Amino acid sequence: MVVNSLAFLWFFLAVLVIYYICQQNSKLQNGFLLSCSYWFYGQISWKMAGLLAVLSIVFWLLGLGVDKSIKKNKEKAASWLTNIAVIIGVGALFYFKYLNFFAESFVTAASLIGIHLSWTTIKLLVPVGLSFFSFKLMSYVLDIYHGKITHEKNFIDYANFIAFFPTILSGPIDRPKPFLKQLKQSRLFDSESLMKGFRMVLWGMFLKMCIADRLDIYISAILNNYNHHSAISIIFAALLYPLQMYADFGGYSEMAIGVGLMLGFKVAPNFKRPFFAINISEYWRRWHISLTSWLTDYVFMPCNIRLREWGIHGTIVAIMINMIFVGLWHGANWTFFVFGVYHGLLFVPLMLSGQFFKKSKIQTTSKGWPMPKFIAQMIGTYLLVMIGQFIFRANSIGEVVDMSIQITRNLSGGLFIDYATMLNAFICIIALVYVDIRDEWFPNYRIRLPKWVDNYRWELTTAIEIVAIALFGVFDSNQFIYFQF
Repeated sequence: MVVNSLAFLWFFLAVLVIYYICQQNSKLQNGFLLSCSYWFYGQISWKMAGLLAVLSIVFWLLGLGVDKSIKKNKEKAASWLTNIAVIIGVGALFYFKYLNFFAESFVTAASLIGIHLSWTTIKLLVPVGLSFFSFKLMSYVLDIYHGKITHEKNFIDYANFIAFFPTILSGPIDRPKPFLKQLKQSRLFDSESLMKGFRMVLWGMFLKMCIADRLDIYISAILNNYNHHSAISIIFAALLYPLQMYADFGGYSEMAIGVGLMLGFKVAPNFKRPFFAINISEYWRRWHISLTSWLTDYVFMPCNIRLREWGIHGTIVAIMINMIFVGLWHGANWTFFVFGVYHGLLFVPLMLSGQFFKKSKIQTTSKGWPMPKFIAQMIGTYLLVMIGQFIFRANSIGEVVDMSIQITRNLSGGLFIDYATMLNAFICIIALVYVDIRDEWFPNYRIRLPKWVDNYRWELTTAIEIVAIALFGVFDSNQFIYFQF
């Protein structure tokens, strides 16, 4: 069930009505919410829903064990149970997502040195959202071990945190403490939150259907048939791909956060106008924020502490490990590994110059616009990101090489343009750029309208968004890119 589909609309409307009928009883409300989350996930596969339930029970029991061990000062037992939780979480990811990949890679490597092995590919159905809810499961036990939370006695509340249907498929990756705290309170009907959430969902649909899906028509036509296109067409499509990714995944995140808000929850933010970053470190603080912060807390920081005796070199090793995790988290392909290594290397100059841990402040002109040198840095960062996304999108390293060769060979060809598709897309991109610029540098700016019109500003903006989706949107229910991860 795609979030921007009519099926989801009817499902959510029914959920919303019954959910707020139960608003005076938080236990009843939470029980209903959990049943809705499992029904939603079960529409993909009830086997997957069964696996989710089993893993949820296992990690809940492990959390209970860690909590009791800590209270009894049994540090060694708590450590062992925490390690078991991490092994199970990483093991589930490895088995479903990486087993065939690493086995086949090992067989290939062995053949290169004259050792002939064989491997029969195991047909595995990867649970949708595994990369997201497995991180929630592990963080629950890890946070108990580190004293950030105590074991959640109410299993229904805990299971809601893991299976919350707006975020289970593609995040954001919420942390246990803030989400569990919200489950302890009755979520009362609030028209303001409902309307704000609705606007976020509408904006997310606009990003997905009018920009991401519209750009996909052009980008896929070029990059899926790169042998038939010129260098300038391939480069232009590659330049547009980060925008498609931003609109697609940012659109889903906006919709998930909006649906959560309509249900009375504040879901973790996931994007903060990433293309206004002036270096790669700032970019990752703005892009896929929930994943970046999770890996920073649970991978980078522990590695950095263990390697602190190595000084700056230890930090470099820690960030390389962290970024390789970022890459491989997306899937079992050497392109993701290279993507991670590439981004890790981009951090090295920042570390050596001492800029890694600093948050750069962008200087602005008297009118509030960023200074030219910072605009140049934003463009440079975008180009670096584009190269990484070029690798990210490819099906194999061989394809990356082939496309690169095609660029060098076919320098004389013209630019292929699908005028109708691109015109519609760029009209919508202008709206995205306007909103991001306003939110970044002019948060208090409002277009001046006649008073009689200004009184209906909200209704007018909503109507414009709906009309834009109707005019420019792609209505073939394309799946979100991050569903595959």
